[in-house]
Amino acid sequence: MEFFSQTYVALRGPTGQVQTPADTIAKLVDRLSPATLLADRRAAVLALKGLSRDCKEDVGSQAFPGLIEVLVNDAELDADIGKAVLETLYILCDTEDSAPNGSSLGFKHTDVLLSQDKPVHTLFALLKDTNFYTRFPALQLLSSLLQNRRQTVQGYFLTAPAGPGGIIAVLEDKREIIRNETITMVQALLSQSSEIQKVLTFEGAFEKLFSIITQGGGVDGGLDTRGALACVDALLRFNSSNQSYFRETPLFPILSQLLQFPPVLRLTDMAPQEFALQFWDDQKSANASIVIGIMGIFVGSKGSNAEVAAFSRCFLEVALASNFPTSLKIQALRLLPPNINFSLSDITLTPYMPVPETNGEEWDRLEPASALDALIELTLNGEYNGIDGAKRSKEGLELRTSAAAVFENFVRKEEVSYAIVQSMAPLEGNQTTKHITPLLNSLTLSLTSPAALEPANVTSIQLATMLFSHLLRSSPRSKAVARAIMPELSPPPHESSSFFVPADGTPPEAPPEEDEEKDDPQSLLQIISENLSLALLSRSRADTSDREIREWDRLVISYLTLLSQWLWEDPKSVRDFLEAGGLSVLVEAINQTSEVDTLVPGLCALVLGICYEFNREAGEITRRKIYPILGRLGVDNLIGQMTRLREDDRFRAIGPDSIVLTYPSPVIPPSSSAVHRDEAEIWFDWAFVDFWKSNYYTVQRGFSTEPDQTASTSSGPSAESAMLIASLRDVIRTQSEEMEALQKKLKEVNSAHAKELTELKGQLQTLSSQVQASEEKRKEVEKEQEDLLVLLDEVTNKRKSDKAKMRTAGLEVSEDEDEDEDDEDDEDDE
Repeated sequence: MEFFSQTYVALRGPTGQVQTPADTIAKLVDRLSPATLLADRRAAVLALKGLSRDCKEDVGSQAFPGLIEVLVNDAELDADIGKAVLETLYILCDTEDSAPNGSSLGFKHTDVLLSQDKPVHTLFALLKDTNFYTRFPALQLLSSLLQNRRQTVQGYFLTAPAGPGGIIAVLEDKREIIRNETITMVQALLSQSSEIQKVLTFEGAFEKLFSIITQGGGVDGGLDTRGALACVDALLRFNSSNQSYFRETPLFPILSQLLQFPPVLRLTDMAPQEFALQFWDDQKSANASIVIGIMGIFVGSKGSNAEVAAFSRCFLEVALASNFPTSLKIQALRLLPPNINFSLSDITLTPYMPVPETNGEEWDRLEPASALDALIELTLNGEYNGIDGAKRSKEGLELRTSAAAVFENFVRKEEVSYAIVQSMAPLEGNQTTKHITPLLNSLTLSLTSPAALEPANVTSIQLATMLFSHLLRSSPRSKAVARAIMPELSPPPHESSSFFVPADGTPPEAPPEEDEEKDDPQSLLQIISENLSLALLSRSRADTSDREIREWDRLVISYLTLLSQWLWEDPKSVRDFLEAGGLSVLVEAINQTSEVDTLVPGLCALVLGICYEFNREAGEITRRKIYPILGRLGVDNLIGQMTRLREDDRFRAIGPDSIVLTYPSPVIPPSSSAVHRDEAEIWFDWAFVDFWKSNYYTVQRGFSTEPDQTASTSSGPSAESAMLIASLRDVIRTQSEEMEALQKKLKEVNSAHAKELTELKGQLQTLSSQVQASEEKRKEVEKEQEDLLVLLDEVTNKRKSDKAKMRTAGLEVSEDEDEDEDDEDDEDDE
């Protein structure tokens, strides 16, 4: 009490005199001097802490240098003063202060604190202190400084002696509040700094972070697990050095195990049920999303090994055969590599279906299916065999279009697309295709059925035309086979059986065949032409509502986009389309154009131009017959229709990763606005937009060419040339892959040889050292022997001399000595 009383009197000043906060702060600053007692400095800091919230500017302007000095000199020695000064500096550097000028003062004080490196180095050193009241405020202050001036703090970290050690020390802390604050600080510290990422990696950051993740329950963990996963992502993303290091650690296979997927799974083995069926909440979904994103870093890299192949298999299982949230399925499909190097038809999956009215708690296991079949089924019907296909939600359409993008990447190799189209053609000896695949069934859905305009059917037809376009694009062989497809008429949609059946059940029996006279079979191209005509006719009826017109437009555009890519550079298909009545369908649609129509007439003009440009086969409808029709329609009018399509928002909004558009609310009737509030739509895919941008100038110029002109100078190569180009591209691609494999093998061999050469050099150096040492030792032994011989010779001569002197003196010499002497003389004589 005596101390506090004296302090109060000292701060109050003379009795009765009014003292301003500035005066009080000035007196407290005087007590921060190193010459004062530690207790006085502690009391002064505590008093300044109390004043810092209400007098932030005065405290900062007068006391900041003294506070920094206390931080550098006293914080590591005394926990109480360290806690007080850290909390005071945190208040002064806070930029989220709602008081007037609070934010600007926070940045100003931050700049003062960061004007020299010692305070920041001290902060990183304080992280090694296990005292909660020192470590926690130090973390808070570092987080605030990183938020305000991240790059400056990162620069100081790289020069701090205790920087990496302090970070690793706090990552080992078991206290939740400190661990959470540490993860927040580490995320900011790692941001956009590859050097810090490398430093912490080699200090063992991965091991510490994965310890937090596993102890927190993996993807089932809470916010600390999510933060640790985010730190792992920051260490790996855009850092190839850390990726290479992490790939070689035992932690790499743990990524898929966090999702309960085995790191090694053969193509014929089924994924475990505990992986496919899990309980999900928002936190677990967020954690799993980060894990999938980290796995995607390695799936998209050029390096390949068994673990990376397991990641790709995991993504397929997530998207096609699990109850993962739809957002995670979309993410998994989008992270699959564009150059898929494994056959989807060789991978066997076991899909599941939720049991109705069980709220996702019970599931039926369906019959095993190949990944390719499951992918097509997902695209055409939606998630869980179209259970919510009629809703046409944005998330549901994004999932289906993502599956279509994976299909497009898979069929880029012409041999793959050709094999799939070939499976739809009639078998040898049959006139029609007996086995109707789901894709072929959707392409040939009858538009005369009352269910034709149901959202599920319309979307299925749209996506079917996209998939079939991917099969035919730039593949003359596939187009030739497609002309021969003669599908039998499909049953109405409500009578067709589901693609999947439960594993413990059997497919429903096929209905008995009716003994009615059937029309002559039509080719697939004729069926599509007929459906196009029916859709155009239906949309022009007077009693058609605006929403129904929009649905018919989707179907018309789907057929036209497929036809434009099918007929391009394929004169035989052009001839078959024109003979099926396609010319009159296109001309009538262009003549009936209204001011509000943009997409349909523009696409009809495109297909008409393609028909005119590539009508090079003998037939009833020649180029000379089409040319006058172009004149009556007007070349400028046709070009204008194509230009209007290019400027339409539904066309311009399409990008490589965004083809799903929000349904425009004005089109939705008021009565159904609540139902369709979340509805989305698709019109084009990026492949068609890219096709359009590459070729529509060629079509426009083709309108003005004479009928007798054999080939347009800008119409591109012929079908034979296209086939040759495609085959050469395949050869180049194959050779490139072989070169990459050989280069990789050469690199491995060189690495092995370099390692072996290094070992041999080491052995040679060791042997040389041993030989040199042996030689030196031998020389020493020889020298010792020479010295001994010289000594022996001297001793012998002296002995002879002594004997001679003894005989001269009349002394007795022993007989053995005489014998020895005689022997020596004999040896000398010899």
